[in-house]
Amino acid sequence: MNQSSVSSRDRLRAALEHREPDRIPLDCGSTAVTGIHVSCVAALRDYYGLAPVPVKVHEPYQMLGLVEDDLRTAMGIDVTGVFPRNTMFGFSAANWKEWNFHGLDVLVPGDFRISTEPNGDILIYPEGDRAALPSGRMPMNSAFFDTIIRQPEIDEDKLNPADNLEEFGPISEEDLDYFERTVHAAGSSGYGIAATFGGTAFGDIALVPAPALKNPRGIRDVTEWYISTRTRRGYIQRIFERQCEIGIANLARIHARIGESVDCVFLCGTDFGTQTSAFCSVATFRELWLPYYKQVNEWVHINTTWKCFKHSCGSVERFFESFIEAGFDIINPVQCSAAGMDPAELKRRYGSRLVFWGGGVDTQKTLPFGTPRQVREEVLRRCEIFAPGGGFVFNSIHNLQAGTPVENIVAMLDAVHEFNGVSHA
Repeated sequence: MNQSSVSSRDRLRAALEHREPDRIPLDCGSTAVTGIHVSCVAALRDYYGLAPVPVKVHEPYQMLGLVEDDLRTAMGIDVTGVFPRNTMFGFSAANWKEWNFHGLDVLVPGDFRISTEPNGDILIYPEGDRAALPSGRMPMNSAFFDTIIRQPEIDEDKLNPADNLEEFGPISEEDLDYFERTVHAAGSSGYGIAATFGGTAFGDIALVPAPALKNPRGIRDVTEWYISTRTRRGYIQRIFERQCEIGIANLARIHARIGESVDCVFLCGTDFGTQTSAFCSVATFRELWLPYYKQVNEWVHINTTWKCFKHSCGSVERFFESFIEAGFDIINPVQCSAAGMDPAELKRRYGSRLVFWGGGVDTQKTLPFGTPRQVREEVLRRCEIFAPGGGFVFNSIHNLQAGTPVENIVAMLDAVHEFNGVSHA
């Protein structure tokens, strides 16, 4: 790759501050919503001729593979991630052991414990405790886990918001030590840093069923939760109020340990959009979510230099003004295939106020099913739209999925480097 006096971290910071960087910063793998399926990570390692070592599955829920420094260099990536100590299933990503995943040898955390049903489905257990009921299921021939709903019987007279707060509490010294170590290690790499500290995802539907808990209480059924945002709004608000207090206190303790060592913080992955519409009205968003997002983002902006990262799939342009009012700096994944998400119009209306982290190529059609030429053409078009004036971090639209041809992933990367005028080999 051509040498540049500008570091990856400086490049990311320029983009986040809406200054046009020397070239578009590129992310693949820094968060759980900008990641790469383990099978694709393995294929990329093989493509680039890297050491043939098993890939670590750092997030089993989506079966995301860890992008190590050698692959990050080969791909020309500018951003690295700091992840929570524990996975979505409540056990730590540590003490790696081998597992054969559909014929691919991978590494999984030591407490990754599973069982296989007669039909071939794989069950996974919270905290790795096989004495508990399983909290995730990977259907036969699937490539990731689905959450198993474990909804206790609801007694309206005994509903207690504390039951839906069981997974939110003061951050432990163990977690603080972990974040201090991992942030320090990431900071020495020269890459931009996107951190996920957890605890500030208000109603993220992936977390509502509490796959990390052995015996979740409260409202844990996905449908029941969505209904409750209308029929039990006061209950949901009390959950969010307390979660907000806890989350801000935890961010303060983390900041006291790490200071300004990260560039942005992935705060919330709650999805508000579908392919063609939305899960709620703007009025509901403003009543139920906006006050708490605003408190968290205001604390971050007053006390740190971190940028605030919001993920929401689907047709969410209708919420952008509210996202901006809430204090979010970054929107992801920029699902341009959804209704009302035309990239040129998004850039025109919001490009000076929101950083678009994603939107680089369609992961529903073009990337998995197109040709390398089609991938290249779409990537170049999106770069031409989103890059001018900064405010763009290249990433695909959500994670790179299993089954995506490695030639198409490489075509995506090469097109970004081509746009940047960088020779990357």
